[in-house]
Amino acid sequence: MHALLRTLFAPLLNILEKGDEPYGYKPSHRKILLAVGALFLLLACVSLFFGMIAGGAGAFLPAAVFFVVGVVCLVVGAVGSERAVAKLWGSRP
Repeated sequence: MHALLRTLFAPLLNILEKGDEPYGYKPSHRKILLAVGALFLLLACVSLFFGMIAGGAGAFLPAAVFFVVGVVCLVVGAVGSERAVAKLWGSRP
């Protein structure tokens, strides 16, 4: 399953895993990235729900942005390498 997800999200992961400069990785960064991704997905759902209640089409853009950010965080946190997590986190050694 891990290999299938890595193949499916290879375009995103290849961008973040490029390079050979040193990076600073801590296991807690991956856990925080997964938590932030879940929170962004929750925020996307809540934003979409209240946008539908209000009847405005303007709520779809924030919900889409929150959804994309949440998916990227979850994908990199779940199947990304240490370099991808560090690059997304912005860590320097």
